[in-house]
Order: sequence, then structure tokens, then C-alpha cells
Amino acid sequence: MPNVMTKSLWDSRRSLAGFAVGTALVGAMYAGFYPQVADGAMGQAVEGFSPAMREALNMDDLSSAAGYLGSSVFGIIVPLIAVIYGIATGTRAIAGDEEAGYLDLLLAHPLARTRLLLHRFLTLTVGAFALAGLVWLAMLAIRSGAQLDTVSVAQFTAQCLALALLATFFGTAAITIGAITGSKAAALAGTAVLGVLTYAANTFATQIGADAARYVSPFHYYIGHEPLRNSFQWADLGILTAAIALLVSVAITSFNRRDLTS
Repeated sequence: MPNVMTKSLWDSRRSLAGFAVGTALVGAMYAGFYPQVADGAMGQAVEGFSPAMREALNMDDLSSAAGYLGSSVFGIIVPLIAVIYGIATGTRAIAGDEEAGYLDLLLAHPLARTRLLLHRFLTLTVGAFALAGLVWLAMLAIRSGAQLDTVSVAQFTAQCLALALLATFFGTAAITIGAITGSKAAALAGTAVLGVLTYAANTFATQIGADAARYVSPFHYYIGHEPLRNSFQWADLGILTAAIALLVSVAITSFNRRDLTS
């Protein structure tokens, strides 16, 4: 069934459009506040934070466009929504259909499990890149008006590419847990816990003296080397891609070996 991916994309078109447009609008709205932040409007509020908290949230350089975007827009708001999209899509991909009884019907056709899983993975990936692409367009649309010109088009591209891979990573993790367990609840809860723990590891590892913990967090490879300042971080992007490939491999192996629930 060569149209599994296109059918999945069509079925999820409303949710994908909602997530993509919503993420782009929210990101653009918060990015548009930069002129007020640069004028010192948030200075007193930030000064109320402890030095450790300011360092953890990258709030020490809000006066620069890259610093502001890296701490708020691309540091918290946009990745949160993108990760939620990835988890929701990945949870539905295998475990959701299995619990609904749809997976047995689908696999009754001449369709291998591996092919089905790969098509669902590609659906997730296309959606994640579409979401990140719309965020990129939104940032470029407001770039001049919001005084974000110090961040180049290439730097925005690098950050949005990392965003797409981050959403794909968590979506693939949800697919993998669903392929192993066949449980939508397990896929959703497991990936949500993974997101919270890895975000905390990247954000607070330095403050608790566990710097090495950052290197097991996908968030570190997403934004740790500041693509908005330093453009493409190919090693980080490669690590995220390798982690996604490993998860896909585990998902395929587990899915092919497991008896489906009915």
C-alpha cells in the first residue's frame, strides 16, 4: 500500500495544520516582544531571578536578539508545542490504532509491519518539518519589524532544522514505546516522562553539579550550542539523527516480534 503515508497525512491534516499554525503564531507573537525587552522593559523582572535560575534559562543576555529568542521563543515556548505534536502523533501511529482495533484490519492487507511503521514514521517526520518550516517563515516575516536582523536567515534555518529533529525524536520515541507495548497510555506517559527528565537534565544539570547529564538530553543537541548565534551545528544534528535512527530500528524489531493485542 504505497499510499499509507499520504493517507496518514491526509487523516491528520487538521491536527497538523492546527499545531503548525498555532506554533508559528505563538512563536511570532513572543518574538515580536523583543523590542520592548531590548529597551529594558523586562530588566527588573529578570533581576528578581537568582543567578543560577538566569543561567539555567539562558536569561543573562536578553538584550540581544539571539539571547532573547534562545531563552524564551526557541528555549521554552516553541519546542514545548513541537514536542507535544511529536508525542501526540507518535502515540497514535502504532499504539493508538492498535487499541482502536484498526491495526489488525490494516495489516490484513498485503502490508508488512516494517513498511507500515516506516510510513507512519515518515508521516511524523513530514509533519515535524512542516511545523518547523512554518515557524521559520513566521520568524522571517517579522524579522525586520521586530528588530531581529542580527539573527541571519541561515541561523534561523539552523535552529528550525534542530526544532524539526527534536519533534521527530520525541515522536519516534512514542512510536517505539507503542511498538514495544501496544499501549497508548504507556507510549504517552513514557514519552512525556522522557521529555520532562531530559529537559530538566539539560536545564539544571550544571546547577546540581551533574554536567555530564546534559549529554544524554536531546534538548542539549537541539539548542545547547546556540544555533541562533553559531548557525548549523552539524555534530549535534547528526547525533539527533542517529538517535532517531536507533529508535526506528528498535521499533521495527519489537513490532515485528510482538503479538498484536486484539
